[in-house]
Amino acid sequence: MQHVIVIGGGVVGLTSAWWLLEAGYAVTLLERENAVGTAASYRNGGQLSYRYVAPLADAGVPLKALQWLMQDDGPLRFRPEADLRQWRWLASFLANCTAGANATTTARLLKLGELSRKKMGELEVALPLDDFSWRDAGKLVVYRSRGVFDAAVGRPDSEESRQVLSPAECVAREPALADAEGVLAGGIFNSGEAVADCHAFCRALEDRLAASPRFRGVIHGAANGFMIENGKVTGLDTTAGKLSADSYVLAAGIQSRTLADSAGIYLPLYPLKGYSLTAPIRATDRAPEVSVTDFERKVLYARIGDKLRVAAMVDMVGEDTTINARRIAGLTRQVRATMPRAADYDHIETWAGLRPATPNSAPIVGATKYPNLWLNVGHGPLGFTFACGTASILADLISGKPAPIPLAGLTL
Repeated sequence: MQHVIVIGGGVVGLTSAWWLLEAGYAVTLLERENAVGTAASYRNGGQLSYRYVAPLADAGVPLKALQWLMQDDGPLRFRPEADLRQWRWLASFLANCTAGANATTTARLLKLGELSRKKMGELEVALPLDDFSWRDAGKLVVYRSRGVFDAAVGRPDSEESRQVLSPAECVAREPALADAEGVLAGGIFNSGEAVADCHAFCRALEDRLAASPRFRGVIHGAANGFMIENGKVTGLDTTAGKLSADSYVLAAGIQSRTLADSAGIYLPLYPLKGYSLTAPIRATDRAPEVSVTDFERKVLYARIGDKLRVAAMVDMVGEDTTINARRIAGLTRQVRATMPRAADYDHIETWAGLRPATPNSAPIVGATKYPNLWLNVGHGPLGFTFACGTASILADLISGKPAPIPLAGLTL
Protein backbone atom coordinates (compact mmCIF):
# COMPACT_ATOMS: atom_id res chain seq x y z
CA MET A 1 0.00 0.00 0.00
CA GLN A 2 1.41 3.38 -1.01
CA HIS A 3 2.01 5.79 1.86
CA VAL A 4 1.47 9.55 1.51
CA ILE A 5 2.46 12.27 3.97
CA VAL A 6 0.20 15.34 3.81
CA ILE A 7 1.92 18.45 5.17
CA GLY A 8 -0.61 20.81 6.71
CA GLY A 9 -3.57 20.21 9.01
CA GLY A 10 -5.85 23.00 7.82
CA VAL A 11 -8.98 22.48 5.77
CA VAL A 12 -6.97 21.89 2.56
CA GLY A 13 -4.64 19.34 4.13
CA LEU A 14 -7.44 17.49 5.91
CA THR A 15 -9.59 17.20 2.80
CA SER A 16 -6.53 16.06 0.85
CA ALA A 17 -5.96 13.33 3.43
CA TRP A 18 -9.62 12.29 3.22
CA TRP A 19 -9.70 11.87 -0.55
CA LEU A 20 -6.37 10.05 -0.55
CA LEU A 21 -7.75 7.59 2.00
CA GLU A 22 -10.82 7.17 -0.19
CA ALA A 23 -8.48 6.41 -3.11
CA GLY A 24 -6.84 3.59 -1.15
CA TYR A 25 -3.65 5.23 0.13
CA ALA A 26 -2.20 5.06 3.63
CA VAL A 27 -1.95 8.62 4.94
CA THR A 28 -0.02 10.45 7.64
CA LEU A 29 -0.85 14.08 8.42
CA LEU A 30 1.83 16.50 9.65
CA GLU A 31 0.59 19.60 11.48
CA ARG A 32 2.90 22.09 13.18
CA GLU A 33 0.31 23.33 15.69
CA ASN A 34 -1.04 21.35 18.64
CA ALA A 35 -4.43 20.94 16.96
CA VAL A 36 -5.76 20.90 13.42
CA GLY A 37 -7.53 23.84 11.81
CA THR A 38 -6.02 26.52 14.06
CA ALA A 39 -4.33 28.77 11.47
CA ALA A 40 -6.10 30.19 8.38
CA SER A 41 -8.98 27.73 8.89
CA TYR A 42 -9.73 28.80 12.45
CA ARG A 43 -12.09 31.77 12.33
CA ASN A 44 -12.35 32.63 8.67
CA GLY A 45 -15.45 34.07 7.07
CA GLY A 46 -17.29 30.74 7.01
CA GLN A 47 -18.85 31.37 3.60
CA LEU A 48 -18.88 28.59 1.00
CA SER A 49 -19.13 30.78 -2.07
CA TYR A 50 -19.22 28.31 -4.93
CA ARG A 51 -20.69 30.80 -7.41
CA TYR A 52 -19.22 34.03 -6.10
CA VAL A 53 -15.55 33.52 -6.94
CA ALA A 54 -14.45 36.95 -8.14
CA PRO A 55 -10.63 37.15 -8.30
CA LEU A 56 -9.05 40.06 -6.47
CA ALA A 57 -7.08 41.11 -9.57
CA ASP A 58 -9.29 43.02 -12.00
CA ALA A 59 -9.31 46.08 -14.22
CA GLY A 60 -9.39 49.22 -12.11
CA VAL A 61 -8.18 47.52 -8.92
CA PRO A 62 -4.79 49.33 -8.80
CA LEU A 63 -6.56 52.72 -8.76
CA LYS A 64 -9.08 51.48 -6.19
CA ALA A 65 -6.20 50.18 -4.09
CA LEU A 66 -4.66 53.65 -3.96
CA GLN A 67 -8.00 55.06 -2.82
CA TRP A 68 -8.39 52.35 -0.17
CA LEU A 69 -4.93 53.10 1.20
CA MET A 70 -6.02 56.69 1.86
CA GLN A 71 -9.05 55.58 3.91
CA ASP A 72 -8.67 55.07 7.67
CA ASP A 73 -11.06 52.12 7.62
CA GLY A 74 -10.29 51.03 4.06
CA PRO A 75 -10.19 47.33 3.11
CA LEU A 76 -6.47 47.43 2.17
CA ARG A 77 -3.29 48.14 4.11
CA PHE A 78 0.19 47.82 2.65
CA ARG A 79 3.60 47.73 4.31
CA PRO A 80 6.62 47.48 1.98
CA GLU A 81 9.06 44.69 2.83
CA ALA A 82 12.69 44.07 2.02
CA ASP A 83 11.54 40.76 0.57
CA LEU A 84 11.78 40.03 -3.13
CA ARG A 85 8.81 37.65 -2.84
CA GLN A 86 6.47 40.55 -2.02
CA TRP A 87 7.51 42.61 -5.03
CA ARG A 88 7.57 39.64 -7.38
CA TRP A 89 4.03 38.75 -6.30
CA LEU A 90 2.86 42.36 -6.71
CA ALA A 91 4.29 42.57 -10.22
CA SER A 92 2.43 39.41 -11.22
CA PHE A 93 -0.74 40.65 -9.52
CA LEU A 94 -0.66 43.91 -11.48
CA ALA A 95 -0.16 41.94 -14.70
CA ASN A 96 -3.42 40.11 -13.91
CA CYS A 97 -5.37 43.33 -13.32
CA THR A 98 -7.12 43.27 -16.68
CA ALA A 99 -10.71 42.49 -17.59
CA GLY A 100 -9.61 39.63 -19.82
CA ALA A 101 -7.45 37.95 -17.17
CA ASN A 102 -10.20 38.34 -14.61
CA ALA A 103 -12.81 36.79 -16.91
CA THR A 104 -10.56 33.85 -17.74
CA THR A 105 -9.76 33.11 -14.12
CA THR A 106 -13.39 33.56 -13.05
CA ALA A 107 -14.51 30.96 -15.60
CA ARG A 108 -11.95 28.49 -14.26
CA LEU A 109 -12.89 29.12 -10.64
CA LEU A 110 -16.59 28.69 -11.36
CA LYS A 111 -15.86 25.17 -12.66
CA LEU A 112 -13.76 24.46 -9.58
CA GLY A 113 -16.50 25.88 -7.35
CA GLU A 114 -19.12 23.61 -8.89
CA LEU A 115 -16.84 20.59 -8.45
CA SER A 116 -16.24 21.59 -4.82
CA ARG A 117 -19.96 21.92 -4.18
CA LYS A 118 -20.51 18.42 -5.58
CA LYS A 119 -17.67 16.92 -3.56
CA MET A 120 -18.82 18.59 -0.36
CA GLY A 121 -22.17 16.94 -0.99
CA GLU A 122 -20.44 13.54 -1.19
CA LEU A 123 -18.50 14.18 2.00
CA GLU A 124 -21.64 15.20 3.86
CA VAL A 125 -22.77 11.55 3.69
CA ALA A 126 -19.92 10.67 6.08
CA LEU A 127 -19.81 13.93 8.00
CA PRO A 128 -23.03 15.07 9.72
CA LEU A 129 -23.86 18.66 8.84
CA ASP A 130 -24.74 19.51 12.43
CA ASP A 131 -21.14 18.82 13.44
CA PHE A 132 -20.03 22.05 11.77
CA SER A 133 -23.17 24.24 11.71
CA TRP A 134 -23.64 23.93 7.95
CA ARG A 135 -26.57 25.89 6.47
CA ASP A 136 -27.69 26.29 2.87
CA ALA A 137 -28.26 29.98 3.44
CA GLY A 138 -27.82 31.56 0.03
CA LYS A 139 -25.62 34.60 -0.59
CA LEU A 140 -26.60 38.24 -0.99
CA VAL A 141 -24.02 40.67 -2.37
CA VAL A 142 -25.04 44.27 -1.69
CA TYR A 143 -23.71 47.37 -3.45
CA ARG A 144 -23.54 50.96 -2.24
CA SER A 145 -22.62 52.63 -5.55
CA ARG A 146 -25.11 52.76 -8.41
CA GLY A 147 -22.32 52.56 -10.98
CA VAL A 148 -20.69 49.52 -9.35
CA PHE A 149 -24.09 47.84 -8.97
CA ASP A 150 -25.05 48.45 -12.61
CA ALA A 151 -21.68 47.07 -13.75
CA ALA A 152 -22.19 43.92 -11.64
CA VAL A 153 -25.69 43.40 -13.02
CA GLY A 154 -24.42 43.83 -16.57
CA ARG A 155 -21.59 41.30 -16.29
CA PRO A 156 -22.11 37.78 -17.68
CA ASP A 157 -23.17 35.45 -14.90
CA SER A 158 -23.11 31.67 -14.83
CA GLU A 159 -26.32 31.46 -12.84
CA GLU A 160 -29.51 32.31 -14.68
CA SER A 161 -31.30 31.92 -11.35
CA ARG A 162 -29.57 34.89 -9.73
CA GLN A 163 -31.95 37.52 -8.45
CA VAL A 164 -31.25 41.22 -8.96
CA LEU A 165 -32.78 43.16 -6.07
CA SER A 166 -33.62 46.76 -5.26
CA PRO A 167 -32.62 48.14 -1.83
CA ALA A 168 -36.10 47.43 -0.50
CA GLU A 169 -35.99 43.91 -1.92
CA CYS A 170 -32.58 43.39 -0.28
CA VAL A 171 -34.13 44.21 3.07
CA ALA A 172 -37.12 41.98 2.35
CA ARG A 173 -34.70 39.13 1.58
CA GLU A 174 -32.52 39.93 4.60
CA PRO A 175 -34.17 42.09 7.29
CA ALA A 176 -30.85 42.52 9.13
CA LEU A 177 -30.01 45.11 6.44
CA ALA A 178 -32.92 47.38 7.38
CA ASP A 179 -30.68 50.04 8.92
CA ALA A 180 -28.52 50.15 5.77
CA GLU A 181 -31.32 50.37 3.19
CA GLY A 182 -30.77 54.10 2.64
CA VAL A 183 -27.14 53.64 1.53
CA LEU A 184 -27.71 50.64 -0.75
CA ALA A 185 -27.99 50.80 -4.53
CA GLY A 186 -29.13 47.18 -4.83
CA GLY A 187 -28.02 43.60 -4.48
CA ILE A 188 -27.62 40.25 -6.21
CA PHE A 189 -28.82 37.05 -4.53
CA ASN A 190 -27.72 33.51 -5.37
CA SER A 191 -29.20 30.41 -3.79
CA GLY A 192 -27.05 27.33 -3.27
CA GLU A 193 -24.32 29.12 -1.34
CA ALA A 194 -23.67 27.92 2.20
CA VAL A 195 -22.15 28.92 5.52
CA ALA A 196 -20.40 26.70 8.07
CA ASP A 197 -17.83 26.67 10.86
CA CYS A 198 -14.54 25.81 9.14
CA HIS A 199 -12.73 25.01 12.38
CA ALA A 200 -15.51 22.64 13.49
CA PHE A 201 -15.44 21.07 10.02
CA CYS A 202 -11.71 20.41 10.45
CA ARG A 203 -12.22 18.78 13.85
CA ALA A 204 -15.07 16.62 12.58
CA LEU A 205 -13.06 15.54 9.56
CA GLU A 206 -10.08 14.66 11.77
CA ASP A 207 -12.37 12.32 13.73
CA ARG A 208 -13.50 10.65 10.51
CA LEU A 209 -9.90 10.26 9.34
CA ALA A 210 -8.99 8.56 12.61
CA ALA A 211 -11.70 5.97 12.01
CA SER A 212 -9.98 4.72 8.83
CA PRO A 213 -7.63 1.73 9.20
CA ARG A 214 -5.36 3.30 6.55
CA PHE A 215 -4.89 6.53 8.49
CA ARG A 216 -1.57 6.48 10.33
CA GLY A 217 -2.35 9.46 12.51
CA VAL A 218 -1.45 13.10 12.99
CA ILE A 219 2.13 14.00 13.81
CA HIS A 220 2.46 17.38 15.48
CA GLY A 221 5.69 18.99 14.38
CA ALA A 222 7.01 21.66 12.05
CA ALA A 223 8.44 20.75 8.66
CA ASN A 224 11.91 22.21 8.08
CA GLY A 225 12.54 21.09 4.51
CA PHE A 226 12.58 18.31 1.95
CA MET A 227 15.43 15.88 1.39
CA ILE A 228 16.14 15.35 -2.30
CA GLU A 229 18.19 12.57 -3.89
CA ASN A 230 18.37 11.38 -7.49
CA GLY A 231 15.50 13.58 -8.64
CA LYS A 232 12.93 12.64 -6.02
CA VAL A 233 11.97 13.43 -2.44
CA THR A 234 13.50 10.90 -0.05
CA GLY A 235 12.38 12.38 3.24
CA LEU A 236 11.05 15.31 5.20
CA ASP A 237 13.07 16.94 7.96
CA THR A 238 10.78 17.96 10.84
CA THR A 239 10.99 18.92 14.49
CA ALA A 240 9.51 15.45 15.16
CA GLY A 241 12.39 13.78 13.30
CA LYS A 242 12.85 12.57 9.75
CA LEU A 243 9.67 11.32 8.08
CA SER A 244 9.57 9.16 4.97
CA ALA A 245 6.82 8.06 2.61
CA ASP A 246 6.27 7.09 -1.01
CA SER A 247 4.76 10.48 -1.84
CA TYR A 248 4.34 13.90 -0.24
CA VAL A 249 1.57 16.50 -0.51
CA LEU A 250 2.37 20.12 0.32
CA ALA A 251 -0.76 21.80 1.72
CA ALA A 252 0.73 23.96 4.47
CA GLY A 253 -0.78 27.34 3.71
CA ILE A 254 1.71 30.19 3.50
CA GLN A 255 4.45 27.98 4.99
CA SER A 256 4.30 26.04 1.73
CA ARG A 257 6.38 28.65 -0.09
CA THR A 258 9.37 28.25 2.29
CA LEU A 259 9.12 24.45 2.22
CA ALA A 260 8.96 24.53 -1.58
CA ASP A 261 12.09 26.70 -1.60
CA SER A 262 13.94 23.86 0.13
CA ALA A 263 13.18 21.72 -2.92
CA GLY A 264 14.13 24.44 -5.42
CA ILE A 265 10.51 25.25 -6.29
CA TYR A 266 9.16 28.80 -6.41
CA LEU A 267 5.54 29.14 -5.33
CA PRO A 268 3.91 32.50 -6.23
CA LEU A 269 2.19 32.88 -2.85
CA TYR A 270 1.76 35.88 -0.61
CA PRO A 271 0.03 36.04 2.80
CA LEU A 272 -3.03 38.27 2.63
CA LYS A 273 -3.81 38.97 6.27
CA GLY A 274 -7.49 39.08 7.10
CA TYR A 275 -9.44 39.84 10.26
CA SER A 276 -12.65 38.49 11.72
CA LEU A 277 -15.03 39.36 14.53
CA THR A 278 -17.21 36.76 16.22
CA ALA A 279 -20.12 38.09 18.27
CA PRO A 280 -22.79 36.17 20.22
CA ILE A 281 -26.36 36.42 18.95
CA ARG A 282 -28.93 37.14 21.66
CA ALA A 283 -32.61 36.25 21.51
CA THR A 284 -33.47 39.90 20.87
CA ASP A 285 -30.91 40.39 18.06
CA ARG A 286 -31.79 40.46 14.37
CA ALA A 287 -28.90 38.51 12.87
CA PRO A 288 -28.73 37.79 9.13
CA GLU A 289 -30.09 34.44 7.96
CA VAL A 290 -28.40 34.58 4.54
CA SER A 291 -24.71 35.26 4.09
CA VAL A 292 -24.09 38.87 3.11
CA THR A 293 -21.15 40.50 1.33
CA ASP A 294 -20.84 44.29 1.44
CA PHE A 295 -19.10 44.60 -1.93
CA GLU A 296 -17.42 48.00 -1.81
CA ARG A 297 -16.29 47.61 1.78
CA LYS A 298 -15.25 43.97 1.28
CA VAL A 299 -16.97 42.87 4.49
CA LEU A 300 -18.56 39.42 4.84
CA TYR A 301 -21.33 38.52 7.30
CA ALA A 302 -22.28 34.93 8.15
CA ARG A 303 -24.47 33.48 10.89
CA ILE A 304 -22.69 30.37 12.21
CA GLY A 305 -24.70 28.60 14.87
CA ASP A 306 -25.44 31.12 17.62
CA LYS A 307 -22.64 33.49 16.55
CA LEU A 308 -22.27 36.20 13.93
CA ARG A 309 -19.00 35.97 12.03
CA VAL A 310 -17.75 39.09 10.24
CA ALA A 311 -14.63 38.87 8.09
CA ALA A 312 -12.85 41.61 6.18
CA MET A 313 -9.72 43.42 5.09
CA VAL A 314 -6.49 42.64 3.29
CA ASP A 315 -3.27 43.59 5.03
CA MET A 316 -0.14 43.05 2.96
CA VAL A 317 2.32 43.08 5.85
CA GLY A 318 4.20 39.80 5.47
CA GLU A 319 3.83 36.86 7.84
CA ASP A 320 2.50 38.99 10.69
CA THR A 321 -0.52 37.56 12.53
CA THR A 322 -0.71 40.17 15.29
CA ILE A 323 -4.11 41.79 15.70
CA ASN A 324 -4.02 45.48 14.82
CA ALA A 325 -6.33 47.26 17.28
CA ARG A 326 -7.00 50.14 14.88
CA ARG A 327 -8.10 47.74 12.13
CA ILE A 328 -10.42 45.94 14.54
CA ALA A 329 -11.87 49.24 15.76
CA GLY A 330 -12.48 50.37 12.18
CA LEU A 331 -14.16 47.10 11.25
CA THR A 332 -16.33 47.23 14.36
CA ARG A 333 -17.49 50.75 13.47
CA GLN A 334 -18.49 49.63 9.98
CA VAL A 335 -20.35 46.60 11.29
CA ARG A 336 -22.24 48.61 13.91
CA ALA A 337 -23.29 51.09 11.22
CA THR A 338 -24.43 48.41 8.74
CA MET A 339 -26.09 45.88 11.08
CA PRO A 340 -26.37 47.59 14.46
CA ARG A 341 -28.89 45.12 15.87
CA ALA A 342 -27.43 41.86 14.53
CA ALA A 343 -25.38 40.71 17.54
CA ASP A 344 -23.83 41.64 20.87
CA TYR A 345 -20.89 43.74 19.68
CA ASP A 346 -19.83 44.49 23.26
CA HIS A 347 -18.55 40.90 23.55
CA ILE A 348 -16.74 40.28 20.28
CA GLU A 349 -13.86 37.86 19.84
CA THR A 350 -11.18 38.99 17.39
CA TRP A 351 -8.89 37.00 15.11
CA ALA A 352 -6.37 37.51 12.32
CA GLY A 353 -5.07 34.92 9.86
CA LEU A 354 -2.90 34.64 6.76
CA ARG A 355 -4.60 33.65 3.52
CA PRO A 356 -2.04 32.17 1.07
CA ALA A 357 -2.98 33.80 -2.24
CA THR A 358 -1.69 33.54 -5.79
CA PRO A 359 -1.53 36.69 -7.96
CA ASN A 360 -4.61 35.67 -9.98
CA SER A 361 -6.54 34.06 -7.06
CA ALA A 362 -6.44 30.57 -8.61
CA PRO A 363 -5.13 27.76 -6.38
CA ILE A 364 -2.27 25.54 -7.49
CA VAL A 365 -2.93 21.80 -7.51
CA GLY A 366 -1.00 18.87 -8.98
CA ALA A 367 2.48 17.77 -9.89
CA THR A 368 5.91 19.32 -9.39
CA LYS A 369 9.26 18.56 -11.03
CA TYR A 370 9.62 15.69 -8.57
CA PRO A 371 7.49 12.62 -9.34
CA ASN A 372 6.53 12.08 -5.70
CA LEU A 373 5.90 15.68 -4.55
CA TRP A 374 2.46 17.18 -5.09
CA LEU A 375 0.87 20.56 -4.41
CA ASN A 376 -2.46 21.77 -3.05
CA VAL A 377 -1.81 25.42 -2.20
CA GLY A 378 -2.77 29.05 -2.87
CA HIS A 379 -6.49 29.07 -2.13
CA GLY A 380 -6.46 32.60 -0.68
CA PRO A 381 -9.75 33.56 1.00
CA LEU A 382 -11.59 30.64 -0.65
CA GLY A 383 -9.82 27.74 1.06
CA PHE A 384 -13.00 26.40 2.64
CA THR A 385 -14.88 26.84 -0.63
CA PHE A 386 -12.36 25.09 -2.88
CA ALA A 387 -10.85 22.53 -0.47
CA CYS A 388 -13.05 19.58 -1.39
CA GLY A 389 -12.64 20.23 -5.11
CA THR A 390 -8.86 20.53 -5.17
CA ALA A 391 -8.48 17.58 -2.77
CA SER A 392 -10.48 15.32 -5.08
CA ILE A 393 -8.48 16.53 -8.09
CA LEU A 394 -5.24 15.82 -6.25
CA ALA A 395 -6.29 12.26 -5.35
CA ASP A 396 -7.23 11.58 -8.98
CA LEU A 397 -3.90 12.90 -10.28
CA ILE A 398 -1.81 10.91 -7.79
CA SER A 399 -3.82 7.81 -8.74
CA GLY A 400 -3.07 8.39 -12.42
CA LYS A 401 -6.64 9.34 -13.29
CA PRO A 402 -7.62 12.31 -15.46
CA ALA A 403 -8.73 15.46 -13.69
CA PRO A 404 -12.52 15.96 -13.60
CA ILE A 405 -12.17 19.55 -14.86
CA PRO A 406 -9.63 21.28 -17.12
CA LEU A 407 -6.52 22.22 -15.12
CA ALA A 408 -5.29 25.05 -17.34
CA GLY A 409 -4.38 27.90 -15.03
CA LEU A 410 -4.61 25.72 -11.90
CA THR A 411 -1.18 24.08 -12.03
CA LEU A 412 2.33 25.20 -11.10
